[in-house]
Amino acid sequence: MPDACGDDKVRFEVKLQKDPPAPSDPAPGKAQIVFIETSKKPAAIGCMGRCNNFTRFGVDGAWVGATKDNSYFTLSVGPGVHHLCAVLGKEVDAEALTVEVGKVYYFQVNYNAEGTQYGNARHPNYQIEKNVDFSLLTEDKGKYLVKVSDLSTATPKY
Repeated sequence: MPDACGDDKVRFEVKLQKDPPAPSDPAPGKAQIVFIETSKKPAAIGCMGRCNNFTRFGVDGAWVGATKDNSYFTLSVGPGVHHLCAVLGKEVDAEALTVEVGKVYYFQVNYNAEGTQYGNARHPNYQIEKNVDFSLLTEDKGKYLVKVSDLSTATPKY
């Protein structure tokens, strides 16, 4: 794991809130990072409700939260350089981000899985191609994705 991440043994229990109120402005003297996950998965792909897939986000060496499906959460940080980490399955990315007081930064994990079913109805099999992209978004794109996403609340499990 990159130094920006936390302890790899930490997992999260993630709960989603539908139709949340808009995020508040950054706290006085702080900047805000909005972590967003967008997921596109065919209905047959995934865990069929039996597992808890999520993206973990770390800042400066500690996990700060997690998302799943199409959700987001916000984090207040002091001004200066911060080291961000995103982990989805075996996909890992780390980025440095310099933030200024009063500004909002939108960081996205976009997960796009495409699957082809083969086999038969009794014994289906799937060929899955996963594409994961980590990126800093423009303010307009970030605000839009927050507006159409659920709010994620993550509780660490050690």
